[in-house]
Amino acid sequence: MTTYPHYLDTLDYLPLENMFFPAELPSNRVMILLHGRGGKSEDFSWIPDFFGFDDVHYVLLNAPTVYEAGYSWYGDHLQDIDKTSTLLTQTLDMLFEKDFDVSKSFLFGFSQGALLTFEFGARYTDVLAGYIAISGHLADPNLLLKEMNPKAKQAHWLCVHGTKDEALDFTVAKEQMEVLQKAGMNITFKSYDKAHTIETNEMQMIREWILSNF
Repeated sequence: MTTYPHYLDTLDYLPLENMFFPAELPSNRVMILLHGRGGKSEDFSWIPDFFGFDDVHYVLLNAPTVYEAGYSWYGDHLQDIDKTSTLLTQTLDMLFEKDFDVSKSFLFGFSQGALLTFEFGARYTDVLAGYIAISGHLADPNLLLKEMNPKAKQAHWLCVHGTKDEALDFTVAKEQMEVLQKAGMNITFKSYDKAHTIETNEMQMIREWILSNF
């Protein structure tokens, strides 16, 4: 494992299209970002500057399927999530085999990306340092608990949802998180007076959560 992949300026070896923002300091920490339906990697290009972590690399992934002006991670069927999870497994395996340390890294998702942060992230064979999910629902929290990597239960999980979310109901998200919390998952759940979007004040909270936990 290299401690500083300073030679990297692109990650074109990955099976998913991506944008890569290298760290400014020697580091093997990476944050992997998953956009929502109809979004694309460029949507998150402001996040590295916002967080300002000079020892974190950022990989902004594009979903595999074209959808409107952007891309989609899955359709209306659970098997689509399985197919995408296979691609994400290949992607993360390559990242953590070649350049980065899984135990120091993060998975960050919005909307569809938030679902995958849980549905894929909790089942992944290795445990990341932290998982951040914004404005998402789960496919099946009880099935997730049965199939997840048990070591991921005590990882650091942060879920944020808007009380005015017009796309994915807040009450459903809250109830799903309570199911996981009662089963022993180490989840911090935060609510904001917002719609289906990402806002500056919640991003500042996320930044502080990362600083206080890692």
